[in-house]
Amino acid sequence: MSSFKIPSDAFVLNNNYAIPCLGFGTWKIPDGSAAVEGVKRAIHSGYRHIDGAAIYSNEPGVGKGIAESGINREELFVTSKVWNSERGYESTLRAFEKTRSDLQLEYLDLYLIHWPASPSQFQDWEGINLETWRAMTELYEKGLIRAIGVSNFLPHHLEALLQTQVKPMVNQIEFHPGYWQEEALQFCKEENILVEAWAPLGNGKLLANELLLKIAATYQKSVAQLCIRWCLQHEALPLPKSVTPSRIEENTKVFDFEISDADMVAIDGISIWGGSELHPDKIDF
Repeated sequence: MSSFKIPSDAFVLNNNYAIPCLGFGTWKIPDGSAAVEGVKRAIHSGYRHIDGAAIYSNEPGVGKGIAESGINREELFVTSKVWNSERGYESTLRAFEKTRSDLQLEYLDLYLIHWPASPSQFQDWEGINLETWRAMTELYEKGLIRAIGVSNFLPHHLEALLQTQVKPMVNQIEFHPGYWQEEALQFCKEENILVEAWAPLGNGKLLANELLLKIAATYQKSVAQLCIRWCLQHEALPLPKSVTPSRIEENTKVFDFEISDADMVAIDGISIWGGSELHPDKIDF
């Protein structure tokens, strides 16, 4: 991980497309000035990777922030996701066009299926996921999306997609100390699918964890910085989010230290803590 020195340094996806190693999450940032200024502040702080989604209901503001950032579009990596109610072939194509219009972008760098259709909700859950994937593959092959992937998929959700012509390049999952989904991480590594970490700070709940506070102090870092660095050392791409300018800046300062093997093992061993309790096969939305 020592090769990463700044937020714009990149992982390389299985289609050889580069993705900046640190992303700025936009969930819960209200549309309008908060989204515009948050994105501009993140880009000013060094982020070149913006992670969004249609369901966040702030894509117009995110797009305006990108436009006003003063950074060339080609230097930025922008992600969005198709929401559950829009899964399927035709509806995914429509959802993508709305996202592209809201963001005012000609192309997306990454488009994800936000949650898998699951056997708990649909008899033909694999077929729904495959039809959604077919639409995304078409958009990818047309060059309207530079990479495609999934979010919140477990190994059994991924199996069918791995048999298609274009395999997923990314799987964005909940990933943080206390809930790091080791089985899914290992499966994705074996399939050359990059794991992105949503809620890398455990939805903020990890910031008061006594073990993390103790370890972070030895590196003269915050718990947030420790969690972000821990993700990177697991070869997962963290997506921290904040609207506080000082914290947006702080979350980029994770490239000047390395967590020791012993401390990584200690952090790995934290019992379940800070999880959202949103299981892909149990959600009802």
